[in-house]
Amino acid sequence: MNLASGSTGNSTYIGTDDTHILVDSGISRKRIVDGLNEADLTLEDIDAIFLTHEHIDHVSSLGVIERTRRIPVYATLGTINALLDYGTLGHFDRSVFHIIRPDTNYRIKDLIYRPLGISHDAKEPVCFRFSSGGSSAAIVTDLGDYDDYLVENLRGLDAILLEANHDVRMLEVGPYPYPLKRRILSRLGHLSNERCGQLLSEILHDNMREIMLGHLSRENNTRELAKLAVETEIQAADNNYKSGDFDIKIARHEIASKILEV
Repeated sequence: MNLASGSTGNSTYIGTDDTHILVDSGISRKRIVDGLNEADLTLEDIDAIFLTHEHIDHVSSLGVIERTRRIPVYATLGTINALLDYGTLGHFDRSVFHIIRPDTNYRIKDLIYRPLGISHDAKEPVCFRFSSGGSSAAIVTDLGDYDDYLVENLRGLDAILLEANHDVRMLEVGPYPYPLKRRILSRLGHLSNERCGQLLSEILHDNMREIMLGHLSRENNTRELAKLAVETEIQAADNNYKSGDFDIKIARHEIASKILEV
């Protein structure tokens, strides 16, 4: 269940019958609580918070949450050090942090998760692959590009939330200052609609049940452009799939999605 996705804030709920986690806390505590309530959950049910990286649109409410309820936080050493150095989250018990390393499998109750290194302008950013009971899902956002390593680690998924951040032409002629445009378009920036579609085409298989595009830019993308570009790449790819073979959903900035079950 995606609670919010975009440059204004990101947070996603992943859970099983026994395990409940948040990936990122980049929206207000109230919005997180309201989103969880829609799934008949509260913050008291959350077993852990996983952080992809330290940028404010992924961690803005972490300090508030930790001051009201002490939830274990799992992140890479680079992310933890960056958060502690910035000091923007206010005071809370730093012992809540637990270090995780890319390419290592971890377990919380019945949920297995594996952080995967990604290319982004953060200290040690990761995306996550989750598995439980024979099903698997991944949250893959905030990456400027992808490689064979990421493709191999994302094969066989049942569900994915994948970044489709910008339409290249909208970004190039849009209002952003030139250095910011260069950053977004770089390998340390964000995934374009086309590159999202190309990555998705490489990992599609007959049993993929849920696809959601996320982290769409408000200024440099539209829901229609993102979906059309991704479907065009699927159609053009060297595989047997057509653009309409999969139901592609779009995560919203302002409202939570429905729960996707796999």
